[in-house]
Amino acid sequence: QVQLAESGGGSVQAGGSLRLSCVASTSKPTYQRYCITWFRQAPGKEREGVAAIDSGGTTRYADSVKGRFTISKDSAENTRYLEMSSLKPEDTAMYYCAAAQQLFWCSLHSAEYNSWGQGTQVTVSS
Repeated sequence: QVQLAESGGGSVQAGGSLRLSCVASTSKPTYQRYCITWFRQAPGKEREGVAAIDSGGTTRYADSVKGRFTISKDSAENTRYLEMSSLKPEDTAMYYCAAAQQLFWCSLHSAEYNSWGQGTQVTVSS
């Protein structure tokens, strides 16, 4: 497993912006492809895949966040970011980053990921 640590959560007003960070214990492995994906879970709801990025930089987004959230990586490729704008109260959740071996494309289903961070809380108020 890869160790992951999220940060950057907080409380913001609706319409505001926030950037989350996910730091992996190691850089991109030389001999395998992988996915890093952001998930979120609100009380009483299932964990939802939000945005994914693969080893080649290809991204995938849930329909609920398209046009508002952007997933990216730094030049060292050990950190992934989730830039969130136009935040809505329904975006309130615990946000997690997760890692998995890439088979063909990156999934937004949590069951396919085996390495998880501790989560960072995002609260959006009206």
